[in-house]
Amino acid sequence: MSVEEVVGSLESGMTIGIGGWGSRRKPLALVRGVLRSPIDDLTLISYGGADVGMLCAAGKVRRVVAPFVTLDSIPLEPHFRAARQRGEIEFTEYDEGMFMFGLLAAAHRLPFLPTRAGLGSDVLRVNPGLRTVRSPYGDGEELVAVPALTMDVALVHLNRADRRGNAQYLGPDPYFDDLYAKAATRCYVSCERLVDTADLLKEGPVQSLLISRSMVTGVVEAPGGAWFTSCEPDYGRDEELQRQYASTPWEDFDEQG
Repeated sequence: MSVEEVVGSLESGMTIGIGGWGSRRKPLALVRGVLRSPIDDLTLISYGGADVGMLCAAGKVRRVVAPFVTLDSIPLEPHFRAARQRGEIEFTEYDEGMFMFGLLAAAHRLPFLPTRAGLGSDVLRVNPGLRTVRSPYGDGEELVAVPALTMDVALVHLNRADRRGNAQYLGPDPYFDDLYAKAATRCYVSCERLVDTADLLKEGPVQSLLISRSMVTGVVEAPGGAWFTSCEPDYGRDEELQRQYASTPWEDFDEQG
């Protein structure tokens, strides 16, 4: 598929999960496609970075669900922070572990999963909708019931993929992209390079085959599709451009492309 075909299948009001982590392997080619579209009123589920910041700055977002929104080498994503401080978006904040359990619950089609993460913290105070459950086993321990982070669509970026949707990461971390693919009704994968299926194992070990074609609705070949975030080992983060992004008003940065 093309970026335009993927974006053409999306609608305003959707819940969209975006893979990657902070300023690492974000599907920014697909995100930029959304920026060019009339789509808005989105709920974003993300270990957030520039993906969240750009879409918030452009007025595309109603609500963000995230454990953080960061550019890694720049701790706080400035465009997300500005939108939140202006009261333009709703924000549901989870601990990183709770967020993972929400993805796991959605991936396994469960309504929630129990965890100790969040107990005794302000996460429960700032999220009054969260509930606790008591274990039916042992001493009846109280646990946080993390609701499933279900999503209409997931957007992820991998190093390699074949035309059927089998996708592979070659960097140091999968960043939970497989959970996004399983948790969403539809998943679109962008990749640095399309290769023949037989060549995937020439690129990396079988363990690097993170996403199965059974999880994928469409594949986009997008060289540099995560830039300016990192996509190791194909390229690192463009720190100079990221600093420019962080220090420039969104309207001016967007006009520069």
